[in-house]
Amino acid sequence: MADPADVSTAPKKRNPRLAAGRARALGVPTRGTTNPNRLRRVDRWITGTRRPARALTDAAEPVVVDLGYGAAPVTTVELSTRLRALRPDARVVGLELDTERVAAGKRVAAPPELEFRHGGFELAGLAAGIAGHRGPALVRALNVLRQYTEPEAWTTWRELSARLAPDGLLVEGTCDEIGRRCCWVALDRGGPRTFTLSCLPADIRQPSDLAERLPKTLIHRNVPGEPVHDLLTALDECWAHAAGHAPFGPRARWVRTAELFAARGWPVRDGRRRWRLGELTVDWRAVAPV
Repeated sequence: MADPADVSTAPKKRNPRLAAGRARALGVPTRGTTNPNRLRRVDRWITGTRRPARALTDAAEPVVVDLGYGAAPVTTVELSTRLRALRPDARVVGLELDTERVAAGKRVAAPPELEFRHGGFELAGLAAGIAGHRGPALVRALNVLRQYTEPEAWTTWRELSARLAPDGLLVEGTCDEIGRRCCWVALDRGGPRTFTLSCLPADIRQPSDLAERLPKTLIHRNVPGEPVHDLLTALDECWAHAAGHAPFGPRARWVRTAELFAARGWPVRDGRRRWRLGELTVDWRAVAPV
């Protein structure tokens, strides 16, 4: 996984689209940093929320791709374990550009339930009949786009979404090194559908602390006049109004913040059960760049 440390708004040199020596593998190897349970929040959302869960449970071919799992395959192994509670025949394929990382994954592989292959954004590692012609039911791509430009991130969204199964889902986003602050977007073949913020409420001063974990398509849009900036500003205001719930703990304050936020008319998708986990999901239209 990439280290999501780059939050600069300075222009960047365009990254090459091909990994060195790999004519078919699209992308640039990430720094590879990862930690056990780093992606537990997004996995909990995938397995506990209706739309992503159904992408797997209703799939004719329950193939899941973990794209860019990093130097160690631990989070891919965790994903495989968590998804089997939903679909015992789920097949998780970890894809990496770095051949040493692929080799490390193969040492803990348990085919056909858990495999590791060389591949990038083109998902070429799904060849040899793994997903047939339908594409993966689910692609998890966390911390892989931070080194790209915003236009490249949009292009990658389109490339990955087009390769999904007809009812498949792409979950792309960023989290901190220990998984306490996360943001992600869920996309289907038609484009982005939802935007989710997730955190350990005790770890933040206010909701806008999550701004540094915004996906690449949004992080440079966190300026006045853009919807994502308006959303974070509104959340901070609701957090301030919910200060009376602070004696009951940060989680109670987050829940009250979400209630106030929803009452303002924002298109909130979830309810108290998810809010108590430190989550908040809205329709993509609430943050879509202008």
